[in-house]
Amino acid sequence: MVSHRLIELHERERAWLARELHDDISQRLCLIILNLGQLKEADTSLVELRQGLGHAIQEIAQLNKDIQRLSHGLHSSKLELIGLATAAAGHCAEVADQHHVQIELRAENIPGDLSPAISLSLFRVLQEALQNAIKHSGSRRVDVSLAHDANAIDLTVCDSGSGFDAAQAMKGRGLGLISMKERVSLVDGELSISSEPQKGTTVYVRVPLRSTMKPAGD
Repeated sequence: MVSHRLIELHERERAWLARELHDDISQRLCLIILNLGQLKEADTSLVELRQGLGHAIQEIAQLNKDIQRLSHGLHSSKLELIGLATAAAGHCAEVADQHHVQIELRAENIPGDLSPAISLSLFRVLQEALQNAIKHSGSRRVDVSLAHDANAIDLTVCDSGSGFDAAQAMKGRGLGLISMKERVSLVDGELSISSEPQKGTTVYVRVPLRSTMKPAGD
């Protein structure tokens, strides 16, 4: 049963990557090529040519950043090398810099020898929760907390943005909630989301340290 759910989860990630590449990256590349082709064929002044090339360079630079984001989203080897707390800090800093928002991370006594399954699940939920906050909340600040006690690891991601109907959203398939719930359930954890329109959103995850889940792959 667990193996079947893992296969489904991996297939969902592959489908997400395919959509990102086709619907976003590929179409933006085609637009850049089209604009450069028009620039080449048009009777433009030197100033217009430089402006067009400058715009193309900016677009390509942003594409490079977004491709790196996709790559980081798919690879979790750094979790094994540097641990969950350090990886989470790096990801928060990267997202904050990319989107010009403030992300405050507080990590307390996080063990360096967490199982790969627990580390990966929490890291993936952090990624999804931050992405949702950036995309949907409108908040310019997100607070992230990782805490450890004798029995479990807690992750909290909180914003003060636009919020949504959490009860209704948990019944649907939006906001990546299905993926987060699946990730957490695979390590015997619990996920709760507190949100109301115009009152912000809090994502809370608690994962027991003695999870029955076997180590998961990327």
